[in-house]
Amino acid sequence: MKRPAAHLLFSSLFFLMLSGCSTLSPSRSVSWGTSDPVLQHKVEGLVKDFNGDVGIYVRHLPTGRTAAVRAEELFPTASMIKVPIMLGMFDNISKGELDYHGDLVYDDSLLYEGEDILGAFKDSAKISLSKVIMLMITTSDNTASLWCQAMAGGGEAINALLAHYGFDSTRVNSRTPGRRPNWERYGWGQTTPREMAELLVMIREGKAISPDASEEMYRILCRIFWDGEALSQVPPFVQAASKQGAVNRSRSEVVLVNAPSGDYVFCIITKNQEDQSWKKENEGYVLIRSLSRLLWQHFEPQSDWSPAPDVEQWW
Repeated sequence: MKRPAAHLLFSSLFFLMLSGCSTLSPSRSVSWGTSDPVLQHKVEGLVKDFNGDVGIYVRHLPTGRTAAVRAEELFPTASMIKVPIMLGMFDNISKGELDYHGDLVYDDSLLYEGEDILGAFKDSAKISLSKVIMLMITTSDNTASLWCQAMAGGGEAINALLAHYGFDSTRVNSRTPGRRPNWERYGWGQTTPREMAELLVMIREGKAISPDASEEMYRILCRIFWDGEALSQVPPFVQAASKQGAVNRSRSEVVLVNAPSGDYVFCIITKNQEDQSWKKENEGYVLIRSLSRLLWQHFEPQSDWSPAPDVEQWW
């Protein structure tokens, strides 16, 4: 029996709509939880007067409670893209293509001008691969990061791996064939607040590459030198995995806090900021600290800890 053309058209459109709603590959199944109305109200109040665009995603892992502001919108990653690069590195290590503890030889041609530690090395100096990855994440060393991106097979290989894990929006743009328009708009990488946060959750839960690889990546993410923003609002005796990013018109941070009452993850990214200063009082930095403090107090209301009164003067 033939179906009317209109019915066929409707069926096709319905199928396409369903396909478009799926953002996860079969290899990864995640429940995004339910909105926490109290937290949602607090978060919305925090960002309403910000001079620029803000994206935020928060999830309390034990309960599934969430809060979100433009969490599915694309934002620049800045240095947060180094987490996907690390994922690519450990994929190659797990395949035996790279030796995690093997020595590499630094070459001056790798230098990315700036204040990097690796960039200060002498030509032909030796350094272990594990230390290069550590520098990429811990101190956000750009020379180390670009070297790792190349060793991981480049942006194309890293992007394919992200797609395999169901991340449809997070991509490496810089030095990646075919992505120049994205690079011009978003810079080194692009992501959504939700995807970047859930990437940390995947690592935390041992589902990235392998349980052993996930554990090592998580340990690295807990050794962050740049602790003056979101991490400054979490007690120093509470472990947190994180990565930060900053360029002139964007400030960002993704954090997974191993809080006493249960883990919570959040990612905050700004773009089109009016305030392009590099002072601690930059509006983006202030917002990151404010959100981190709000979340700690929301999820740990019994805690009597607060940042030291002179913490603002310390840095």
